[in-house]
Amino acid sequence: MSTPTLHFLPLGGAGEIGMNLNLYGFQNRWLMVDCGVMFERTGPETQAVLFPDASFIVAQRHRLEGLVLTHAHQDHIGAVVDLWPKLKCPVYCTRFTAEMLREPLAEAGLLDKVPIRLLDERESWKVGPFELSRIPITHSIVEMGGLLIKTSAGSVFHTGDFKLDPDPLVGLHTDEAALKRLSELDLLAVVSDSTNADKEGWTGSEGALVPHLEEVIRDRPGRVAVAMFSTNIARVRSWILAAHAVGRSPVLLGRSLEKTVRAAQAAGYLRDVPEIVSARDFGLLPPENVLLLCTGSQGEPKAALGRLSSGTHRSAYLEPGDTAVFSSRCIPGCEVSVEQVQLQLREMGVSVVTDADAFVHVSGHPCRDELRALYSWIQARTVIPVHGTPSKMKAHAELARSEGFKSLTVSNGDIVQLSPGEPTIVRRIRTGRHVRREDRPRRPRRSRRFSR
Repeated sequence: MSTPTLHFLPLGGAGEIGMNLNLYGFQNRWLMVDCGVMFERTGPETQAVLFPDASFIVAQRHRLEGLVLTHAHQDHIGAVVDLWPKLKCPVYCTRFTAEMLREPLAEAGLLDKVPIRLLDERESWKVGPFELSRIPITHSIVEMGGLLIKTSAGSVFHTGDFKLDPDPLVGLHTDEAALKRLSELDLLAVVSDSTNADKEGWTGSEGALVPHLEEVIRDRPGRVAVAMFSTNIARVRSWILAAHAVGRSPVLLGRSLEKTVRAAQAAGYLRDVPEIVSARDFGLLPPENVLLLCTGSQGEPKAALGRLSSGTHRSAYLEPGDTAVFSSRCIPGCEVSVEQVQLQLREMGVSVVTDADAFVHVSGHPCRDELRALYSWIQARTVIPVHGTPSKMKAHAELARSEGFKSLTVSNGDIVQLSPGEPTIVRRIRTGRHVRREDRPRRPRRSRRFSR
């Protein structure tokens, strides 16, 4: 009788930041973890939406037990609308992630077709030969869950994106006790986030930002526009509270930000914040009482801040003496776009504040001290870096080895045998990426209950 083998195969997200799609294989069955997209600038006002080539698993979809979504960022869920029709498998996620999927699935005509099983934030369940458990861990979005995958051949912990934030403001704290209990399992490997693996120290906390946000806008004349990552519910809440603390009314600008707030409130978040003013009432507010919460932190010309900088927004505008705050970091590849929007704002006479000028942003990913802490808790035999450029993954691997752990660096398409024996790359398959066609039919939104 042959010894059972456990395999890991990244189809996206290894060697790049974005487009995450991971497969775990056991007993001739597969489990998919995350299914995301990547955005690539293709012109001054255009960008392409890329998603992984999933031909390998599409060809054997009858062996695919399901798709588990760790959290609701687009680089982890954005390709569900593109790939699910070819996979037709159950989807497992928490309430907020399901709410974030609702509109894109409805627009693609898939809302009543995709079987979504709602998970509690702490839940254990069985999918085929895989025993799965979600462990709450903080990130720049609520309901992030690391995934413990147990099989008779051994266990692996898939961190997803994370940080160890002592004060996340919204949502659960990291379940440190549950993570420390993983050391009792003799984990074969941890597959882990490399985004900040080249940065020493500890990532800043969302809670530490709050007094600084008020300070930045307290004595500003005129209107203030704040651009941020729209899915960061804690940051949205902090800016709303900061606005009211200094006598400003928060106004939402941007479809993705409005979508996030709707999803958050449907999932039980942001129900305790003061009133948000409709963009329709922007013109009724004195300039010194306005705080615009905007999409467009990465310089997207068609997002809210991009339109404000070009004077083409249909509901709002900025004038000389106003202020624009970038409560975000610049994602690699977006530098030119961000600089262009900031230049246009300055030419309008608008003051620009970035994280280089004031404490207005913290990352959602772990720096080196957090990685050290996690690995000391869980004591996995081998660290497998993902979610990072090659240089970041190399820095991550070197850190793991310096802490006494083995490490294996992989690329998209590498089939890794996790057991039996030491983790090793046993085969490589062809991978690639596709560009989303934007002419998919848009259908009316319809409500639907997700099953438990």
